[in-house]
Amino acid sequence: MLKIYNTLSRNKEIFTPKIEGQVGMYVCGMTVYDYCHVGHARVMVVFDIVARYLRYSGYALTYVRNITDIDDKIIKRANENGEDITVLTERFINAMHEDEQALNVLPPDIEPKATGSMDDMVAMIADLIAKDFAYVGDNGDVFYAVDKFKNYGALSGKKLEDLQAGERVDVDMAKRNPFDFVLWKQAKVDEPFWTSPWGNGRPGWHIECSAMSKNCLGNHFDIHGGGMDLQFPHHENEIAQSEAASGEKFVNVWMHNGFVRINEEKMSKSLGNFFTVREVLKQYRPEVVRFFVLSSHYRSPLNYSDEQLNESAAALTRLYTALRELDISPDLVQTSYTERFKQAMDDDFNTAVAVAVLFDMAREINKIKTIDETSAIQLATELKSLADVLGILQSSPETFLHASESVEGGLSEQDIEALIEQRVAAKQNKDWALADKIRDDLNQQGIILEDVAAGTSWRREN
Repeated sequence: MLKIYNTLSRNKEIFTPKIEGQVGMYVCGMTVYDYCHVGHARVMVVFDIVARYLRYSGYALTYVRNITDIDDKIIKRANENGEDITVLTERFINAMHEDEQALNVLPPDIEPKATGSMDDMVAMIADLIAKDFAYVGDNGDVFYAVDKFKNYGALSGKKLEDLQAGERVDVDMAKRNPFDFVLWKQAKVDEPFWTSPWGNGRPGWHIECSAMSKNCLGNHFDIHGGGMDLQFPHHENEIAQSEAASGEKFVNVWMHNGFVRINEEKMSKSLGNFFTVREVLKQYRPEVVRFFVLSSHYRSPLNYSDEQLNESAAALTRLYTALRELDISPDLVQTSYTERFKQAMDDDFNTAVAVAVLFDMAREINKIKTIDETSAIQLATELKSLADVLGILQSSPETFLHASESVEGGLSEQDIEALIEQRVAAKQNKDWALADKIRDDLNQQGIILEDVAAGTSWRREN
């Protein structure tokens, strides 16, 4: 029974779709003015895994992830580059798709662009004005009146009266309330514009997702996802707009993934402490980056470092090593490992625990592959099947392990992993002398072992 942590209720809830057997999921996508960074990669991978698991569980899923292709940052970057906005956005849309493919992120079912949804936005804004939730300001911009929506702040836990008393905001004399937000902006000189009843202009960011999600999934759907930084004000404003316009509940379950952090600071373009996916993929294989993302629970902070990525590479090597020299069977036999995997994923998509199940399977395969090849093949087939749900172990073991071999002629990663498995077996047999000898032999070759609760990790001595 799948349970998902709902940001709105701040509880794990049994997932009950609006229509039995069907799921509609909308995820806020990229604003395409630059290359994707690792924070974006986490959103891509997290919700790709959510989509894969929902389908694995038998749901008919419609997965929508939008593209924001008109925005202040886009206009600013295009002007700096001296290029047409469409040329800029198409270049970075193509780059985003290339990054997705590298990370084995499956494309969403629907990928609407903001610029292709203008009629829907204008219609929703007109509806909000007619229902007295929006007004035209003195400067001609259209604003949403936040004090008209009684549940404003429920998602983020922020109360409007506290915001008004405690936070500084830019003063805009055209607004009735400092926290009112723009739905439609009047066109400025040399900016792209679209026609509307309120003059030539372009939409505010928040109305884009409300209009696109409604167009693709209707007024009310099952899951809305995105990064934790979007809770306020973006998702808060989406709720206010959408529910005011339709009179219906907007979303059943709100999912937010945690930040990627560097030196205990959120990775972001505004802070200038980000790594693009392309930069990282020059040093690490895409599957290593994907494994790095899914090795932590999606709501937890993810600390980016070379050490973490090296550990991910070593962990993947251990899994591939278990599959080496075993032909996957066409007949899948499910064991208690599959049930444990499902229990982990049903518990709010806990990929960290699901991965631990895969390592238990790998250890079992290594124990029996030389004495019971048939059972080892059956277990390897099951391991590969479960790994497919996470989008990993997609290469052949020979291909992956060959690429992992040391270029310096020392021990390859698979050799190290094999020795670690021998040491684990020795410790289980209470052969402490052999276990110590393996550790000391590796140490002499510059391989440092570190025994932790989750198992044994290793690193090459600098």
